[in-house]
Amino acid sequence: MKKITQFLTIAVVLLCTTVAFSQSTVKGKVMDSDMNAPLPGANVVEKGTTNGTTTDFDGNFTLTTKSNSGVIVITYVGFGSKSIAFNGNQDLGTIKLLSDNTLDEVVIIGSGVIDLAEGRQTPIAVSTIKAKEIQEKIGTSDITATLVNTPSVYVAGQAGGFGDSRIAVRGFGQDNTAFLLNGQPINGMEDGLMYWSNWSGMADIANAIQIQRGLGSSKLAISSVGGTVNFVTKATDKRQGGFLQTGIANDDYFKTTLGYSTGMLENGWGVTAMLTHWQGDGYNDGTFGQGQNYFVSVGYKANDNHNFNFLITGAPQWHDQNFTKSISDYLANGRRFNNNWGTLNGEYMTERRNFYHKPVANLNWDWNINDNSSLSTVLYASWGRGGGTGNYGRSSARIRTADGQIDYDAIAQNNSNVPGGDGNFGNSTAYLIRSSMNLHSWYGLVSNFETKLSEKVTLNAGADLRTYYGTHFRQVENFLGLNSWTESRRLRDNTHQTTGSDVFNTVTESFAANPWTATFNTMAEDQRIDYDNSERISYGGLFAQLEYATDNLTAFFQGAVSSQSHQRFDRYDYLPQFEDSEKVNNTGYNVKAGAAYLINDDNKFYVNAGYYSRQPYHDNIYLNFTNEINPLTQNEKILGLEAGYSFKSQYFTANLNAYRTSWKDRVTTNSRILSSDQVIGGTTVLAGTQVFTTNEGVEQLHTGLELDVVAKPFEGFDVKGFVSVGNWEYKGDVFTTQRDEDRNVLERVGEDVDGGKVGDAAQFTAGAGFVYRVCEAFSFDADWRTYDKLYSNVSARKENLELPAYDLVDFGMSYKMLLGKDKSNSLNFRVNINNLFDEVYLSELRSANVANPGDTTYNGINVSNQGYFGLGRTWNLNVRYNF
Repeated sequence: MKKITQFLTIAVVLLCTTVAFSQSTVKGKVMDSDMNAPLPGANVVEKGTTNGTTTDFDGNFTLTTKSNSGVIVITYVGFGSKSIAFNGNQDLGTIKLLSDNTLDEVVIIGSGVIDLAEGRQTPIAVSTIKAKEIQEKIGTSDITATLVNTPSVYVAGQAGGFGDSRIAVRGFGQDNTAFLLNGQPINGMEDGLMYWSNWSGMADIANAIQIQRGLGSSKLAISSVGGTVNFVTKATDKRQGGFLQTGIANDDYFKTTLGYSTGMLENGWGVTAMLTHWQGDGYNDGTFGQGQNYFVSVGYKANDNHNFNFLITGAPQWHDQNFTKSISDYLANGRRFNNNWGTLNGEYMTERRNFYHKPVANLNWDWNINDNSSLSTVLYASWGRGGGTGNYGRSSARIRTADGQIDYDAIAQNNSNVPGGDGNFGNSTAYLIRSSMNLHSWYGLVSNFETKLSEKVTLNAGADLRTYYGTHFRQVENFLGLNSWTESRRLRDNTHQTTGSDVFNTVTESFAANPWTATFNTMAEDQRIDYDNSERISYGGLFAQLEYATDNLTAFFQGAVSSQSHQRFDRYDYLPQFEDSEKVNNTGYNVKAGAAYLINDDNKFYVNAGYYSRQPYHDNIYLNFTNEINPLTQNEKILGLEAGYSFKSQYFTANLNAYRTSWKDRVTTNSRILSSDQVIGGTTVLAGTQVFTTNEGVEQLHTGLELDVVAKPFEGFDVKGFVSVGNWEYKGDVFTTQRDEDRNVLERVGEDVDGGKVGDAAQFTAGAGFVYRVCEAFSFDADWRTYDKLYSNVSARKENLELPAYDLVDFGMSYKMLLGKDKSNSLNFRVNINNLFDEVYLSELRSANVANPGDTTYNGINVSNQGYFGLGRTWNLNVRYNF
């Protein structure tokens, strides 16, 4: 053990002495002029020589120069360089660098559109993750993993496969958290959800991620109940240069990225481009994945008043998926068990593959009208193409082997016996793999005008316009030996009832589950199965904000109003003259106000309040996947209150936030046609009557406290920590109401859910981490997190099932070598080990079966419950060469 310790000590010394090995004669401290904070790792080079060093954690540097007088050049990514003359032994004091942009090395990103906390002086509950940290810690995880060390944030679903994670903020899911990309909304227009596999390249292109918990600072007409997550991408780098990065990880993961920028040329133009390829087997069985990521940004600075930037990015990918299973299945087959795959003629084949390609294009224009006014506009578009595969045919046609995997050899043998090779639902042995396709085209514009009305008052006003056309259908991915597939159905009329005789459709074509195939090919309408429909969603919003600021007091008032229109088009289930539904229009609004008082340079208090009237999502407007309009939906009501205190000093920073968010008037409805007379609530309802069933009255009340701290107890050592304590409950009663066609109430049944716990996110989280810089070149870090008060992800109920608490520890090491004659190039090494101690834990459950006496349990949980185990120990190694 003593020899090992001596070896490690010598190794660390050697690592450190490769960069700095002598005393200095020129000293100084490099600071961020905007944040008044040290800039560790800034390059300090004696001009005209290869002699250089970097600043330490506190921004300090010492450099022994080769000549008695000369010039040193200081550079730092995202900041303008500075040249300073020296003469002999000299302490240059504090040297402040001006940032090119507060969030890293960009020419134009639509600064007036991207709503960041820096954009207004009134504080909010916010955490920002910069590009360096993203690049170091993301590894093979989804971009959501960068937010795990943030209060009141819970990430789950990673066991499903690459890109299948979910994020909850203050207990609210992704459909109640606003996600923005360079100022443009990217939540699904139909249901508000996020699919992170569509954004698998975000870690490569993100300059920063800022999560604003609660009301946030967004000026758009969006209802960010849980919070707002802003992804700010790279744009056109101001400096010439590039990088090559490669990485490997557990389960045969491999990734390579190449990027280059021309820098800003003398004619005002600049181009930055990047290309990535990745592939891996996945942590769980049968979760292979592969994808690319491309990014091209073209910037043009016409003059001091007009900046333009065009970028296009996309991340085509496919990944095989694992679904939730009972705990007993995992215990019997291992925590990596996945029964969605099998073999055909000895070759691997999956039943569940997600494949998608969603190119996104932005055109930004920043116009500095005069010293007091500016206009920032982004015109954007995205085109999504892809889907997910699954089984098709009767459930009895799916055959499994003795170990639970899908037996494709037996299925193909059965298909070979189908008469004429034409499968249909009448044949109990016919089986194929289908793809459920989701295609969309989305166009939008966001514009913000800012002007100073006086020295103390600033006005922001703008517009948010979007139009979305989505198409959904199924197609055959693999016939598995069949020649064709035939279906029959009866078409609906304007009353949404089936009429006439059966219509038959036979398909003979198939498309592979490949994102590039889906990008450039679309199945003909007569070759689609099961369903084929589209929707048009149009959105228009106006917003305005007034901010008042003095030396000690800031206050703001903000308002937004939006109008949405919805229409559905069903080509598969309706007669041609009735394919188009009625158009539905609805209006929503939100108002926010807040104030902050600066006691002194170190202490600040704030309070914010906001109210939202949010329109229902498209998927709740039309009933039962038909053109029938749900007459019972209404706007949801959200009221948010929050207050906070922040303390900031040179060595210690702390933020304490308190919040209360109520969410009311949520309504979901379905309908059915009675096939026979039924007694409902004491009334006999005749066969053929349409009955509406509505779940309403669900109210959630989320309250909590959040504390995050950063400390610098001594040079080279950075400590951070957070604690969030939440109480997220259902309130009152949940009502299930049944109505007839004339909206008469037939029966209303209430269930007391008051005090029931909201599931799917840990209500208590805490964490601590540190970074220790042994020297300018070598550092290591660790993060510990604990999760408690985590409940099952089920609908509102009085009693929910609590999962066992768990702890995770992540560890990382970084090493940097400066290269080149002017030390402007670098070679960076990074190692991450996540879940260092291989903690075994349940990350989520989607059922809440209680454990009764005699039941088999796992850590007190009935093993019949469905869910996921979290990932075990994983690792990744990355090498990056910057030039």
